[in-house]
Amino acid sequence: MSEQHRGAIGRRPLLRTGMMGFISTTAASALKVDTTAADTETDAEKRKARFQADSAEVQNFYRVNRYPKR
Repeated sequence: MSEQHRGAIGRRPLLRTGMMGFISTTAASALKVDTTAADTETDAEKRKARFQADSAEVQNFYRVNRYPKR
């Protein structure tokens, strides 16, 4: 009963192999990031006002979320 099986893999080598596989997969996925999708907005488009206080959606938001009167 004191004999160890030579064919069995121990916990530490198994964990080490699994972690190396995880690290290599993570590194490979980080290299595959597609950088061809560039920003298509011009500087003027980036700076334009997108919030319109008079729009129906904004007025509805403030109407619904108004605090009740005391």
